[in-house]
Amino acid sequence: FARPLRIGIIAAKLRDGDELAGAVLSDGAQDLLLVTDRGKALRFDERTVRTVGRGAYGVRGVRLPDGARVISLAALGAEADGELLLATANGYGKRTALDAFPRKGRAGQGVIAIQTSERNGPVIGAVEAAPGQEVMLITSGGTLVRTRIDEIRVAGRNTQGVRLIKPRDGELLTRLVCVDALDDDGDEDEPVVH
Repeated sequence: FARPLRIGIIAAKLRDGDELAGAVLSDGAQDLLLVTDRGKALRFDERTVRTVGRGAYGVRGVRLPDGARVISLAALGAEADGELLLATANGYGKRTALDAFPRKGRAGQGVIAIQTSERNGPVIGAVEAAPGQEVMLITSGGTLVRTRIDEIRVAGRNTQGVRLIKPRDGELLTRLVCVDALDDDGDEDEPVVH
């Protein structure tokens, strides 16, 4: 990546039907957390992922059932004491402590991160969150709601969560983005998107 071309360079080779779910910078000794749209999460030591060239397909991170897909990737430090914020298509979500996700072997199915159901719908986003941050929730119809992460309930892994936003009829929650909170006077020096 040190000598990029104007037209870009290949970062990873993708098979037909695959898409890139995320990319993170790492120091080589972190845990990786993959979250699927079916509500499963797999945390594993990144040292179990062998180094390959830019044009390679890579190795399996998580085993997916038919039709499932990875929707989020996070690199966690050795002392990851934050929280994972999850949101589903029907506007539900929750915060769960990162230490609730045990380290497993790479290429497994993972553990339940949030219950997906007809009420919840599939998971649309999962981000590492910190106290004092805010989250923007964006629907398929362009509605945007900004709320404090501290106002979202903390719950265990095997729960459905609480309502974060009520999408209008025919709309779904499509994206969540963590941002730094506004100052007391309503100003934001530099918005930082996570």
